[in-house]
Amino acid sequence: MAHSYLIFDFGTDEDAAQQARHRLEGWKQGFRLGNKLLLKFEREETAEKDGGEDAAEKTAGEKQAGAKSAASKKKSSASAKEEKPAPGDRIRLLIRLDFSDHEKLSHQRWLDRIPTEEPFKSFEARIVRHSDPEFAGTAELFDSLD
Repeated sequence: MAHSYLIFDFGTDEDAAQQARHRLEGWKQGFRLGNKLLLKFEREETAEKDGGEDAAEKTAGEKQAGAKSAASKKKSSASAKEEKPAPGDRIRLLIRLDFSDHEKLSHQRWLDRIPTEEPFKSFEARIVRHSDPEFAGTAELFDSLD
């Protein structure tokens, strides 16, 4: 059976997105789903945030030119900032369900269950099945995310 995608738009609610990720990881481990349930985040930066970062990067670059030890500290803090997105980012969660042909019932149960559970039910779910016209674009987007 071909896989299906569930897409949730969390807007700028980072806490809800992380709760959803934690819930999915718990299900994946508890029900031994392995690669049958995969999730990826898509983060889009806002336009006003981009302008503010450029000025901050230039200032940080000027400070780093002075001392090597300060530069290594800045790099470590900059990498930590990259892991945590800014509060203005738009967050979408893409979930791929990939069950085999003989697991059609399990596949349908997960499609029905995920949108009704607590961190997800506040946000609208969009289900993209193999027969939908936007399936190819969604599959490419999911594969391109890291």
